[in-house]
Amino acid sequence: MSISIRLEKIVQEYPAGAGVVRVVDQIDLALDGSGIYMLLGPSGCGKSTILRMMGGVRPIGVATPTSGTILIDGQPCTGPHDDAVMVFQRYANRPDLSVRQNVALPFRMKLWRERVPAAEASARVDQMLAAVGLADKAELRPSQLSGGQNQRVALARALALRPRILLMDEPFGALDAQTREEMQRLLHRLHAEQPCAIVFVTHDVSEALLLGDRVIVLSSQPARIADDFTVAEPRPRSSTWQRSTEGVRFEQRILEHLTQSGSKGQLRVSV
Repeated sequence: MSISIRLEKIVQEYPAGAGVVRVVDQIDLALDGSGIYMLLGPSGCGKSTILRMMGGVRPIGVATPTSGTILIDGQPCTGPHDDAVMVFQRYANRPDLSVRQNVALPFRMKLWRERVPAAEASARVDQMLAAVGLADKAELRPSQLSGGQNQRVALARALALRPRILLMDEPFGALDAQTREEMQRLLHRLHAEQPCAIVFVTHDVSEALLLGDRVIVLSSQPARIADDFTVAEPRPRSSTWQRSTEGVRFEQRILEHLTQSGSKGQLRVSV
């Protein structure tokens, strides 16, 4: 699967009183092809700001980015991008719709009605409900599901669109440890079945190392790249690997970089 995402000298500033506050400072980043790219850093460092830029999500009344260029397949990304789909920590399932209707919701939009025939859309919804283990709950409402099941609905809705770019903003951050591990395994399996470029924001070091083909470490605000490395260990990665010499070395490398860069925001290491 061919995809290219480029961030070139990205700076983001927001008004603050009589001046401005710089949130992102001179980010250069190149992501090529299918893979899981972890964007790791302390909470509040600017990870979500960078992620939203990749999807073309722009706050009203603020130039985004302040300077620099975002390119997808060599073309400037200046607004919502048709090939990019976002999944958030708050899964935003509509309470008045069934699970099936929530997964099918994007196909009501003009863009996706024109792209995907109704019969194919219905087949995709069925396929994704089965893939995330919710086929038997298709007629339930979100209020009848657990937090992990609701996040599965959100993931199914995103993947039913078969995006080339999947942008995930701490999607498992609010889940308990066991459910988070289940969702991590599910994401690995679904990515193997439906390859795309996943950019995954987290402040959990262990999550980054267990999921990532590549880990991009950001400093505290203003965000700069403190480290960028690949993890060659095949997925799924076990807790045994996490405790291995290599896993511990990666963890220490990340923590040392963040300490050197003066990071002060919350950072988590799962046990």
